[in-house]
Amino acid sequence: MKFALGGSPRPEAEPSPRHPAAQRDPSLFAPGRERRARVGRIFHVVFALSTLVGILVLAVLIFDIVRDGAGALNAGFLSNMPSRLPGRAGVKPALLGSIWVLGLTAAMAFPLGVGTAIWLEEYAPNNRFTRIIEMNIANLAGVPSVVYGILGLAVFVRTFSFGRSIIAAAMTLALLILPIIIIASQEAIKAVPASIRLGAYALGATRWETIQHHVFPQALPGILTAGILALSRAVGEAAPLLLVGALAYVDRTPRRLTDQFTVVPVQIYQWVSQPQPAFHELAAAASIVLLVLLLTMNAVAIILRNRYSRKN
Repeated sequence: MKFALGGSPRPEAEPSPRHPAAQRDPSLFAPGRERRARVGRIFHVVFALSTLVGILVLAVLIFDIVRDGAGALNAGFLSNMPSRLPGRAGVKPALLGSIWVLGLTAAMAFPLGVGTAIWLEEYAPNNRFTRIIEMNIANLAGVPSVVYGILGLAVFVRTFSFGRSIIAAAMTLALLILPIIIIASQEAIKAVPASIRLGAYALGATRWETIQHHVFPQALPGILTAGILALSRAVGEAAPLLLVGALAYVDRTPRRLTDQFTVVPVQIYQWVSQPQPAFHELAAAASIVLLVLLLTMNAVAIILRNRYSRKN
């Protein structure tokens, strides 16, 4: 104990306690570190092999389709109507029907889904009603596609009297992909930093101006990714379209929204059901056309996404 200037005792400053981690022997961490590193390498190999298996299976499937369908894929196949003779059969009505249905599906589902996501994230209050809506949207994303086909048959085909037409099919697929667009768009909007919103509000911007000029442009690449995922699911759907009126044989191309239609997946199913091997080659060629259509849509969406990403 030390004495102050006036003679009164002054207590000594006690040393600060050391951190518990500093009191441990570093050598004790060596066995655990080696074990964690070994486990990490094992899981790295397991995950790499899992990815490799999926890639190999996909490569084998694509190789098999290209090998079987490359010989039947020509200009006549894309421009001819379906026929009972394999040499004259083509995919033109199904290809145009798929383009019609997918275009209308995107035009209806994309604005509605993005608008719903913006309302849920930016306008909706955090209460029980909003949570119930979000829970139902998440549940609808896992509903089998055939259930949407039954819904489309009951509502659009019969109740609204649209008949077995392109517009009924597009509305059914729009309902199918709407939950996917909403959920993915919500995540993209959530990823926008709150500082951007606060900065816009500090400069006097209204909520809509903040969303229009700041939040939406920042979230647009993620929203376009949502569109890619949704349309990728819609392009290969056959079960709901069969229920709402997609025909296995259509001898004319669609011109109006109320026309009867067929799509490429239904045409593939019809050809695969035939016993002749020549129709199986046509089905493989139609599968190649469907893959090219899907990759083209994805490429356009990826180009737009990258463009807006660089701009932001």
